[in-house]
This record gives sequence, C-alpha cells and structure tokens, in this order.
Amino acid sequence: MNHEALFTDMTIGDFLEAETQAHPDRDFLVYPDRNLRWSYSLFNQRVNELANGLMEIGLGPNDHIGIWAKNVPDWLTFFFAATKIGAVLITINTLYKQHEIAYVLKQSDMKMLALIDRYQDSDYLSIMYELIPELRHTARGHLRSEEFPHLRQLLYVGQEKHHGMYNVNELLLLGRHSDMTRLHEGMKTLHCDDVVNMQYTSGTTGFPKGVMLTHRNILNNGYYIGERQKFTGEDRLCLPVPLFHCFGIVLGVMAILSHGATVVPLEQFDPLMALAAVQKERCTAIYGVPTMFIAEMNHPMFDLFDLTSLRTGIMAGSPCPIEAMKNVMTKMHCTDVTIAYGLTEASPVFTQTSTDDPPEIKSSTVGKALPFIDVKIIDPETGKTVGFNQPGEICCRGYNVMKGYYNLPEETARALDADGWLHSGDIAEVDEAGYYKITGRIKDMIIRGGENIYPREVEEFLYTLPEIRDVQVVGIPDSKYGEIVGAFIILKEGASLTEEEVQFACRNNMARYKTPKHVFFVKNYPQTASGKIQKFKLREQARELLGICDNVFKESEAQDATSS
Repeated sequence: MNHEALFTDMTIGDFLEAETQAHPDRDFLVYPDRNLRWSYSLFNQRVNELANGLMEIGLGPNDHIGIWAKNVPDWLTFFFAATKIGAVLITINTLYKQHEIAYVLKQSDMKMLALIDRYQDSDYLSIMYELIPELRHTARGHLRSEEFPHLRQLLYVGQEKHHGMYNVNELLLLGRHSDMTRLHEGMKTLHCDDVVNMQYTSGTTGFPKGVMLTHRNILNNGYYIGERQKFTGEDRLCLPVPLFHCFGIVLGVMAILSHGATVVPLEQFDPLMALAAVQKERCTAIYGVPTMFIAEMNHPMFDLFDLTSLRTGIMAGSPCPIEAMKNVMTKMHCTDVTIAYGLTEASPVFTQTSTDDPPEIKSSTVGKALPFIDVKIIDPETGKTVGFNQPGEICCRGYNVMKGYYNLPEETARALDADGWLHSGDIAEVDEAGYYKITGRIKDMIIRGGENIYPREVEEFLYTLPEIRDVQVVGIPDSKYGEIVGAFIILKEGASLTEEEVQFACRNNMARYKTPKHVFFVKNYPQTASGKIQKFKLREQARELLGICDNVFKESEAQDATSS
C-alpha cells in the first residue's frame, strides 16, 4: 500500500488546526434546538482548553479514556481533545447496562471515563457509584478502585458537580489558565498510525471486542466517504445517528472535517427534530438507517417542512427497499443519496455507491470499492477467489483495516489473515461492473435440509407485497430440516395480511423451500443503539413463540450468534 497516495498523513488534531486556519469563521458544529453554533475557531479553542485541562490532571499519550454519552455538544470536544493529547478514546454504547460497562472499563484498561447523568432507562451515575463504591468518599483525581485498578478519574459532561468527579467546565477553566506550550509540543510527537479510537463491537458472540483504529484509518476513510457524496465546504450534514458508532464519528464527523464542512447533530434520533434541523439549517445531507428515513417520511408533520436544500446523504446499516429509496430521492429531495457498507474493523466503509448511481443500483448493491482499498470475495471453505456473480465471503485489505482487537491476539488472528485481509463474515457477490451485493452473513444464511437460503432474497420478494412496510427473515431451528424460514413482518398502517396469504404468495413466486414456515406480525424490531436490527433476538422470539425446546435451538443458536 502506497500511503503517499492517500488523502492525508496528518493526525486528526493537526487536521483540525489546519481547517481552523483555512476558514476560522465557518460553522463547524451546530445544534439548532439549543441555538448553539460553534465556528471552527471557537470549537478548536474549546478543544485546546479541554485538552490542556486533561493534561493538567495527568492524562497523556496512550492513556485510554472513555466517553459514555448521547450526542451532547461536548462529546465532540472530548473526542478531539483526546486526539490532541495522544490518548485513545473509547466510544461506549449508550444502551449498555451495568455488566456491559463494567466489562469495558476492565477489558480496555480505562484510565478515565466521561459520562452524562442518564440515557433512557439507564442511570449512568447510579451505575458508577454502585460499581465503584470508593467513588463516594474519594477526592476527584485520586480514585483507587479495587475492581478497576487502571481507573483514576471520572468526568461529568455537564454543569453539575458530583462527588469524586470533575466536570467539563472545571477542566476548561484549568486548561484556559495553563500554559498551552506543552500541548502544542506534545502534538508534534504524535503520528497518524497511532491508535486514536477504540470501538467495541456488538458482542453477539460472547463479550464485545475493542477495535483499535488509527488517525490514518478513520480520517482517510471519512474523506473518501465524503468524496462519494461530492462533499465540499458548503455542505451541512444533519447527523441523527450515534457518535459512539462509526456511522456517526467516521461517516459523519470525519467526512465533514476532511471537507471543511458543517455538522448538525441530534442528541438522539427523533424524526421531527431531524426534519426541523434540515429546514432551519438548510442541510444538504442527512444520514440514517432505512428505518430512520421511513420514520421521517411517515411523520404526520412531514409535509410542513421544506427539505429542498437536501441533496445527498448515506443510508446504511441494513438493506433498503427500492420503494423507500425512490421516496427518499423524491419526497426528501435526496436525489444523490448513497449506500455504504463496511464493518467497524474496516474503519468502517470499504464499498459505497456514488451520487449518480440509479435507484436500482442503490437498493440492490452496496456500490464499488473505495479508493486504495482492495476487495475480494472468497470461498469460505477453500479461501480461493470466486468468479463474478458467485457468492462468497467479502474481504478487504488496505489503509482502513484496524490494528487489531485490544488484548485479544487470537481473535485478531481469526479476523485478519497473514496477508492482511480482513474477513468480514458477510456473504456477497460482485458483478462485472464492480458493484458488490451483500446477500447475508455466513452465519446468517439459512440451511434448510441442505438447501442454502439467503434471507435477503426472501425479504426482497416480500417487500413487493403492497401491505408490507418492513420484513426480516431469519432461520428457525427445526428437528427435521435443521432450519426453516421465519418471517417477521411489520404491516403498513391500516393494512391486513394473514400468514396463509404470505405463504401463498411466496410459494407462487419462489422455490417452495424458501417459503416461510412461520410468519409473525410485529410492531417493531429489536435494534442496537445505532439502529441495526438484531436478528439473533428475532430468533429468540421465534423460539419463545413456538415453544421450541432448548436442545433443538442450542446448536442453531451457536452457529447464528455472529449476527448483529
């Protein structure tokens, strides 16, 4: 790999400094609902003050510091401050509960945790005081925890004061009144191949794994993602997805930073807030998983908003039905919307459609390989590259591939082969024009009596039934066939459909073995915080609904556990 050909070898902190010099007064970060607007200059100043404050309390290069918060404004201040002091920022899923945060604190060797008070039904402060009883009677900065020996400080991201914790304003004040020389001198020692971000994968197979990503990984990936959308400094991105996930921080913030543009985040997804943000800030791009776009278009107040400023954006996380894609392009004016595919270990994107690809391509493929990334499809059994339009495991190699999983060398070796290829675990095929199509996961594939069934194929057919709004197809364990097909269907408002009607339509249009044996009508799907549908939980629901005994389910569940 010729790194000289890449977009940049700068660190993220240096890049922010350069963009600030180039256009200090341009908006970088805007929260319309808070009436908060930080220019590149104001934001960079705040970042430097927080970075200096972090150094003053003993944090520096290679220290692991975490953030557990929804998309509050200082989430990004904290992220960029970490990049400037050479720390590794651990981005933590907002939906984590006590046992999950305890695992990450310990496995990551975290030295500092920044957190808000709560999110949804999780009281973060109570969780921390319960996990770390020493916190209640320890002066801030002097924590010594028996359970978490690396943890030294907690930082509350807000105005209030909590026992044993600093708050952001205190560190900003400390940094503002301390000499900045050490910070700027320290930045000169940092390198683009240093690890800057650790993201924990969903962990559907056992505990989560910390993916180590570098400045070079995510800044360059963000740039090429933005290029596929034809971003310029004039673009303004409405970002309703979580910052803790690659979708938010790389596809969103790194793409914006690398083009000197403006990001308009939402603290959490709300379709009405997204529509209002687009109108108020004249956003040119908007991101989301397909269910977010569908929720926006189905909102009863949708027609009241002027969305004509929109041009592009990204739909990712799950396949998009072609009708939904066409509606996004027409009703939401996102004529140049793109589809991206990847995984956290790949920084994350390695294929993406272009702005000028037709709707049929955007709904049926995940586009072409990004520049400077090699992509191949192999037979999972032999490792040999397959031909055009032949299914196999999609793999990538290039500047974007992670350094590895933190403190998990065996897991790293399973994901990264000796030649540097990252194995995705996803089944795909590529056509002669270079467009990739994801057809399922290796473990997601349904094997019914020896017949391979790709859930996407069944789902795409079911989407053609006018009564169906959304559908997810999964394998259900069966004592006779090993697995059978199950479909979880969300109907359009006011529509009605029976299991027999669904099965009749499938039998008349597809091979009989692909027909769902069981059809479940549901109101919603279990999802991760980033909006990905958790198919393994749908399998669990099927087990419960059908009363399938544990021994039938056990083997299939073990094989399916990598679905996310």
